[in-house]
Amino acid sequence: MSVVRDLRVLLRLRNFRRLLAVRLLSQCADGVYQVALATYVVFSPEKETSPAAIASAMAVLLLPYSLVGPFAGVLLDRWRRRQVFLYGNLLRALLAAGTAALILASVPDWLFYASALSVTAVNRFVLAGLSAALPRVVDDERLVIANSLSPTAGTLAATLGGGLAFGVRLIADDSDAVVVLLGAVLYLCSALASLRMSRELLGPDPERIQPRLSAALASTARGLVDGLRHLSQRRPAARALAAVTLMRFCYGALFVTVLMLSRYAWGTTQADGLAVLGLAVAASGAGFFAAAVLSPWAVGKLGPFGWMTLCTGSAAVLTPALGLTFARTPFLVAAFMLGLITQGAKIATDTIVQTSVDDAYRGRVFSLYDVLFNVGFVGAAGVAALMLPPNGRSPALVVLVSALYAVLAAFLFRTVRADRVGAADGQG
Repeated sequence: MSVVRDLRVLLRLRNFRRLLAVRLLSQCADGVYQVALATYVVFSPEKETSPAAIASAMAVLLLPYSLVGPFAGVLLDRWRRRQVFLYGNLLRALLAAGTAALILASVPDWLFYASALSVTAVNRFVLAGLSAALPRVVDDERLVIANSLSPTAGTLAATLGGGLAFGVRLIADDSDAVVVLLGAVLYLCSALASLRMSRELLGPDPERIQPRLSAALASTARGLVDGLRHLSQRRPAARALAAVTLMRFCYGALFVTVLMLSRYAWGTTQADGLAVLGLAVAASGAGFFAAAVLSPWAVGKLGPFGWMTLCTGSAAVLTPALGLTFARTPFLVAAFMLGLITQGAKIATDTIVQTSVDDAYRGRVFSLYDVLFNVGFVGAAGVAALMLPPNGRSPALVVLVSALYAVLAAFLFRTVRADRVGAADGQG
């Protein structure tokens, strides 16, 4: 199979393997840390969780860095990306250890959120930098398969990290702090793994480097405007980002629904609910893996937008069919399918952005991509807070999500048809 052959070729590329190792360790740590925060907020015995509380936590942790994200992209296009991975992960290890200390000290919630916010802030640099650096270690011919393997492997690593966090929390005393410390150790390992690459390997080009922080910050506003202008001139990338943002909104609304159902409807104890949530995360991770296998073939046959159209159309049908039952088994099936659909669309979007956007602007555009992900997810949590009852059963929310998927599928279908007509006219 060509996919297997391409995978073998990629894994023989030394620098690709090294960048992948940084991603796997970093995102595994993300999975550990994020599950630790989620379970601390949702499943702590002393806390009465509501959709509004979940939405507030997501807003506190994610929205402020929707402002930081674009500036991170400007700096990523001016700082050596290898150094961002090294120092960013070292800083996250230190901050995560501080979060563990705050949990043990039982500090007020606002101080805990401030510490967690600091860790997620650095994440904006690392994730955007990993995507921006990928074309520096892979040729254009294999970029689609690299986008299938690398981000999806990272998502699977995050899922594995989440599974480790669930396991540790179920068996360890003072488990929230222990889980956060596990994340800190993994961040440290990711920082050390980045040292296996040279400082110059991942770009940007030497003439764009601005080693002085003041010089980089002075050009941030101008660079951000240039990045947005560049994106506006790359209509395929702009359309793909808009589509994947709406899909992220839909995924986020269903994620909050699963949290509430796990907490109050699918188990007689909090441990039961936590175990079911772990199964849902594992099912979604299996869907991510399936997307990595299917997407290169699907993109080759249908094109990136054609594959996204099939993904969104399938989600429009499956969401009400499985979600309106509010039963555990159908929701686990839905978690797998939506994992496949969401990750498949993301792989297509990554490829569209990387092939449409010049290297000098990739850091800024991928940071914007990251920001849109956050805004979509937090917006979904806010809508869920308004629509979800305490037990998580809201047919109206499931129908709304299905309708959004359907509208998006129609938009993408029109995009594919317009592109085909334009290509036919050009040949004529």
